Amino acid sequence: MKIFARCLLISALFVLAACETAEQKEVKQERQVMNDNIKKELPGNYFIGRRYYKKDYKFWGFIRSPGQSWATAKLVMLNEKQKLAPDRAIDKIGSDNNYEYKLYGFFSTDTPGGVYEPASNAWYPEFVLQGYELISASPAPIFHTTAATDPDQRILGVPY
Repeated sequence: MKIFARCLLISALFVLAACETAEQKEVKQERQVMNDNIKKELPGNYFIGRRYYKKDYKFWGFIRSPGQSWATAKLVMLNEKQKLAPDRAIDKIGSDNNYEYKLYGFFSTDTPGGVYEPASNAWYPEFVLQGYELISASPAPIFHTTAATDPDQRILGVPY
């Protein structure tokens, strides 16, 4: 009888592990729609940016070329000499965490090694911002875990 109970328990665990929650299915569908939309983006003189605010860090977020997946995005430092970042323009730093933008500008050649960010002890490319348009205040997730977008957590997510 004990063997039967153990087999039943193990079988139940396998079934539960294979089940997707409704939330996981919804995220999967959102990501599929997002990836389909990325494939339809027209080439042009713009970039797509996702604000990635972390209280302890000074980078701006991830930027990718149109038509390219988020896995190709670069985590960047923003040069705001020509145009202030959206959150800084309204004096609410980080208020646009995880927002998605169409960005106009270019990657600087003035800082070939990038810009040093002391909290992460790393160098990041510098993007000179010239303009932006909000695409979405609640875009599909680009990280494996929601903790990656929590400003208080020192987790540095990598888009997939």
